[in-house]
Amino acid sequence: MSDSRSDTAQETTPSPAHPRFAEALTELGLTVEVRGFPEATRTAAEAAAAVGCDLAQIVKSLIFAVDGQPVLVLMDGASRVDVERVRTELGATEVGRADAALVRETTGYAIGGVPPFGHRTPTRVLADRGLLAHDTVWAAAGTPHAVFPLDPASLIEYAQGRIVDVRERTS
Repeated sequence: MSDSRSDTAQETTPSPAHPRFAEALTELGLTVEVRGFPEATRTAAEAAAAVGCDLAQIVKSLIFAVDGQPVLVLMDGASRVDVERVRTELGATEVGRADAALVRETTGYAIGGVPPFGHRTPTRVLADRGLLAHDTVWAAAGTPHAVFPLDPASLIEYAQGRIVDVRERTS
């Protein structure tokens, strides 16, 4: 008796990337290896442990409310964003972390899985210069269970980010 499953169905494995992010990759003509993990990689530390890379090679995609408008800040996983430097960089009055509802409304993704591009709403993007210190960085692929590698200059370019210095200074 023959196997009722088609060979095509056996060969195609669904991508661990969020469908919106997978569509964004296709639209950009970008092919990346999306790695899925059974355990969530919501934090930079969890992602670095899952991938087996340095914490600073993880890209955090963080949404801030800047004078009431969402702004995406791309920061390495070992650093924190200095909101005062973001305020100065953008000539803003008020800067604060966005709540979960604004993050999802702006990006279409939940906190812990926000990728650097492929968002529901185009936003201004600031990318901290520190990301460029690495040959490869890893970013969320739209879910807390999936990440992808890319060289940081390309990642910033695809995100349409502007390179700035917004990292919190250590004393």
